[in-house]
Amino acid sequence: MGEIDRASPEVLKELEALRKANAELLSEISALQKQFQGTAEISSKPICIDGPNATLEHNTKFFSQTQHNLYGSSSVQERVAPSGAKLEVGSKARAGINEETPNSQGTSVTHLENDWIYEDMGGCKRKSQENLLKSSILIVGAGGLGSPAALYLAAAGVGCLGLVDHDVVELDNLHRQVIHTEGAVGETKVKSAAAACRAINSFLKVDEHCSGLQASNALDIISKYDIIVDATDNLPTRYLINDACVVMGKPLVSGAALGTEGQLTVYHHGDGPCYRCIFPVPPPTDACQSCSDAGVLGVGIIGCLQALEAIKLASGTGEPLSSRLLILDALTTSVQKVKLRGRNHSCIVCGDAPQISRGNLHQFDYEAFTNSLMSDKIPQRKQILPLSHGVSCKEYNRRCEEGELHVLLDVRDTHQYAISALPNSVNVPFSQLKETVSQIQDLAKGIDLEVKEDYLTEVLAQSPRPIYVICRRGHDSQKTVQFLRSNGFPDTFDIIGGLESWTREVDHHFPKY
Repeated sequence: MGEIDRASPEVLKELEALRKANAELLSEISALQKQFQGTAEISSKPICIDGPNATLEHNTKFFSQTQHNLYGSSSVQERVAPSGAKLEVGSKARAGINEETPNSQGTSVTHLENDWIYEDMGGCKRKSQENLLKSSILIVGAGGLGSPAALYLAAAGVGCLGLVDHDVVELDNLHRQVIHTEGAVGETKVKSAAAACRAINSFLKVDEHCSGLQASNALDIISKYDIIVDATDNLPTRYLINDACVVMGKPLVSGAALGTEGQLTVYHHGDGPCYRCIFPVPPPTDACQSCSDAGVLGVGIIGCLQALEAIKLASGTGEPLSSRLLILDALTTSVQKVKLRGRNHSCIVCGDAPQISRGNLHQFDYEAFTNSLMSDKIPQRKQILPLSHGVSCKEYNRRCEEGELHVLLDVRDTHQYAISALPNSVNVPFSQLKETVSQIQDLAKGIDLEVKEDYLTEVLAQSPRPIYVICRRGHDSQKTVQFLRSNGFPDTFDIIGGLESWTREVDHHFPKY
């Protein structure tokens, strides 16, 4: 006798009810499937969701796999979502625009229609998409931050995207400037980025500003756009962008990334502060590092979040990150938000009595104000030593080949020294030089400091071996030579141009970072 025959009447009754419910469900699924098969736009791949083994998981996968085609179908005017929420599909239903007609900025609605799914489920509304299509967004900087921001904004369907950058694509930046390719090396970043954006959205209007942003043209450029995205990494340009945004009444999406940390906020939006309110005085130049010097991890994440903030501002959805600062720790993948102080009423640009206006902004010297160059490029090496106190990389290489006994000091930071170094060099970070030299001075006076196990101190005390100093670009090495010569080591010489010159002049295969 089978298990069913021995079952209690209650179990049999419940089983019969389940069978009836299952039959009704299969009937509804079959009816939906017939409707799907009658739609010309449905994917040609057959998807089976009925049968005795149909489950909620199968149905969920079905809706997930087919929603792209369903929502992109202009012939299907209305469906009922599984939850009962009204679902509008098709470009005509969603945007109220003929799907063959581009919008005023040239963007086709059919290219973007899949952004909207369930109208009543907390997603973006039709008006939000229309706002986005009508918006114009300017990205200043097409590097590590601007690359992902531009890609996402182009794909999201902004009406017009402006790109500003004076620089060219370089091979050693491609690891973080993901919009560019090896084939674009040597090309202007703006043209490379514009091509990538058009490849994603051929209807997108892209404005190319290859000359860069200066005080003389900032107002003219920024005035043409609704939202400004600051994707730069130098102080004078940040202050310039902020001031121009305040003067022209534009919200500013500001992002920054250095090392393993990133920051994001929206300035000059609503009652929120501007950049000068938070930083009325620029930091010392010694406290500022570039991505190429300090490295960067997670810069793309901040760039994507900048695109998100710009989309929220343009579409009128969500809560922009105004008066709040988002801080990303890439090593722990942790994010925190802190509240910023309010608008500074004594701010010289957005305060009650502003000193910077549309009439005089072009006269403000931002490089002098920040004591730094308005460029992401590494400044040219400044010669602070007499030429007799330095040797070229080729000359140093010749002396090595002749077997000259000497000491080679590499004064880069330890983590940079670990990346690449010349043979037989000794690493003494410039920041630790004073402490080491004081020991050398005492040793030269005959004082036993019990530091003979320190190779550096020993070899420096040996005379008359000359000392050659090298760093990455020839800045810290000059300071080191200057310091050592003034502290009892006259035969100390700078290797001019540092390791970057070594790569260019001597060994083209020496790693460059």
